[in-house]
Amino acid sequence: MTQKTPAIMFQGTCSDAGKSILTAALCRILLQDGLKVAPFKAQNMSLNSYVTHDGREMGRAQVVQAQAARLDPDVRMNPVLLKPSSDTGSQVIVNGRPVGNMQVSEYIRYKPEAVKKIHAAYDSLASEYDAVILEGAGSPAEINLKHHDIVNMQMARYADASVLISGDIERGGVFASLIGTMHILDGWEKDLVAGFVINRFRGQESLLKDGLTYLEAQTGRPVLGVVPYIQNLGLPEEDSVSFKNGLFDMKRPKEDHVTIALIDLPHISNFTDIEPFLTEPDVFLKIVRSPGDLSGTRPGALILPGSKNVINDIEYLNRSGLAGCISEIAANKHTEIVGICGGFQILGRTIHDPYALESAGKEIAGLGLLDITTTLEKDKTLTRQTSIHIDSGEEVHGYEIHHGRTSSRHKGVLRLSDGAIAGESSKNNRIWGSYLHGIFDADPFRRWFIDRLRKRCGLKPVERIVSHYDLEPAFDRLAETVRKKLDMDKIYELLEI
Repeated sequence: MTQKTPAIMFQGTCSDAGKSILTAALCRILLQDGLKVAPFKAQNMSLNSYVTHDGREMGRAQVVQAQAARLDPDVRMNPVLLKPSSDTGSQVIVNGRPVGNMQVSEYIRYKPEAVKKIHAAYDSLASEYDAVILEGAGSPAEINLKHHDIVNMQMARYADASVLISGDIERGGVFASLIGTMHILDGWEKDLVAGFVINRFRGQESLLKDGLTYLEAQTGRPVLGVVPYIQNLGLPEEDSVSFKNGLFDMKRPKEDHVTIALIDLPHISNFTDIEPFLTEPDVFLKIVRSPGDLSGTRPGALILPGSKNVINDIEYLNRSGLAGCISEIAANKHTEIVGICGGFQILGRTIHDPYALESAGKEIAGLGLLDITTTLEKDKTLTRQTSIHIDSGEEVHGYEIHHGRTSSRHKGVLRLSDGAIAGESSKNNRIWGSYLHGIFDADPFRRWFIDRLRKRCGLKPVERIVSHYDLEPAFDRLAETVRKKLDMDKIYELLEI
């Protein structure tokens, strides 16, 4: 039997238990120690995705982990990506390419084929690295899913990876969750578990002593680390769980600032487009979830983000009354309105869905704030772009992920590297949109945009870059914190390195 590449897998007692961030941390720690290390997640369910340099799509969590390891993102790190389009169905993306929209039962039948692709991707990736840090999904103890699970214990067994189970103490009940998880696991699954990590702890660690002792006595497994809650970590989030739970909710700055309102769509995707604004001291990011959140306010900008189901999200805006609020704000000549990807489509006149990608073949009216029409086509656009923002002259960069083909009169927003014009703007440039995810990542353009809002609000422009959207300091801070709290001697023993 061929010797497997040394591997460790982080699993969790539930979703959002810290698996992704611990994987990123260990990738950076091993990199700092001189190892060539790669992340891997067999199957990711997320609406936050990314386009690689070769035009393929993968989950943002593995992109962040690749960045922690100072690697170019590679779809082999996330061979299966599920992008939910309804409560019971998802677009299934394999090796960076969509293979179709499937309901849950269809996908379960497809899983044997998916496993072949997953194992091939893992073997190819692992052969190039000194170690692989794997991430599970959800919990390995979901009784109703265990028999066809392909991302947790089955993957750990295939990779010959020791498993560390993470529990989020911030949620409460962490000891019961860890003990309960071990109780539900089958014998062979328990044999893979090397220990536990208590995550997001606040307080005096000595107070946990009785709990840690009891946990080890009940399970026969040690706690290999108690990782503290890290304030303002500054790394992109994996999916919408934390966002929907208020991750971006922030206090209003005391100094002069502009307000940027973000519409929280039910099928919001790539909300990480807005994260760079969290680093700016003169920006108050206001998350809008109901008409009341816009009542009596005149934000400097209102952003409609990406959406995995534009048809349903337009219906939600109409049903909730938010569509009327946005139209009223558009008429006040004070607020800049921006649409990104799905939000760009929503700003237009109509959206056609002739192939029933998001509906039963509907045609629906958009907000009518831009003179564009969109047709959802079968083929998906997956591309990286470097462009010039026409109005500012600043370079912006990012990626496009969309089925929509949008026609317009081309009062464009961006000039692409090949000279083509992309996006669309109103005559006064106050309402505009494009398909470019990551447009606000570029520090000079983001500051120009904020200063334009400041001037419109009667504030003096800053005219210098105040904040750098740079993940490197965050990765090093994360690694330093986790290294101090994780039993690294035991980690290396498990890796047999």
